[in-house]
Amino acid sequence: MRIDVLTIFPEYLAPLDLSLVGKARSVGLLDVRVHDLRSWTTDRHRTVDDTPFGGGAGMVMRPDVWGSALDDVLGLGRAGDAEAAPDGVAPAHLLIPTPSGTPFDQRTAEALAGEGHLVIACGRYEGIDARVAEHYRQVGAEHGGVSVTEFSLGDYVLNGGEVAALVLIEAVARLLPGVVGNPDSLVEESHGSSGLLEYGVYTKPPTWRGREVPDVLLSGHHARIERWRRDESLRRTAERRPEILERADPAELDAADRDLLSSWGWDVGADGLRRPRVTEGDPSPR
Repeated sequence: MRIDVLTIFPEYLAPLDLSLVGKARSVGLLDVRVHDLRSWTTDRHRTVDDTPFGGGAGMVMRPDVWGSALDDVLGLGRAGDAEAAPDGVAPAHLLIPTPSGTPFDQRTAEALAGEGHLVIACGRYEGIDARVAEHYRQVGAEHGGVSVTEFSLGDYVLNGGEVAALVLIEAVARLLPGVVGNPDSLVEESHGSSGLLEYGVYTKPPTWRGREVPDVLLSGHHARIERWRRDESLRRTAERRPEILERADPAELDAADRDLLSSWGWDVGADGLRRPRVTEGDPSPR
């Protein structure tokens, strides 16, 4: 996979040289290239922003600078027309972090992990001129070669898109074959194939500051351990992210799952799960 990141702060992406992502880059599993957006400016001040039309606080990043940079990185030529792209240019996915974008989640990361070329445009100030996303979305619709997604990490605002780029790259890269040493560790993690939050994990020593490791984990009884972990995943999800359970497919629940959820007051029907009504001072489940 190739990932291009455009930013006015290239140094912000230095953590990509560390840990598993850095190792994946060093052995050729991942090709990450960080570009300084100011390289595409044409004035001596290397200006990338200007005041917003219609007034208001802050500055907006200019579409002409972004257009020149993205045409080059996407391989579209200066005209910004997919038909002008040289032969053999692979399809690319332009990703723009913005608080007004669609939520980024594990399913999105899994879908992106199957693509060949991601381009992340890191905005700053009040954001990137809206015509940039509109233009490349139209290019993709008319000529192919590029798709556009505006995404958000959550319901909060960051100073720029670099943090979001780091999050997206790590979430996607770890799903690529060979990046994580033991691929089995991807199966039972939070938001994995089960859709639930992961159960609590423990290691040595078995007693720490008066707290014991659950006996079942020391029993060696694999079936009981598996059941305990499943129950813990359900409990954590019900307590911390009940909306995940409400989206779950009831067909994926076994009899023990249904009995456990019912004991917590959940209505488990053929058409879905409905959380219990919680009264003040009586959180559920316990």
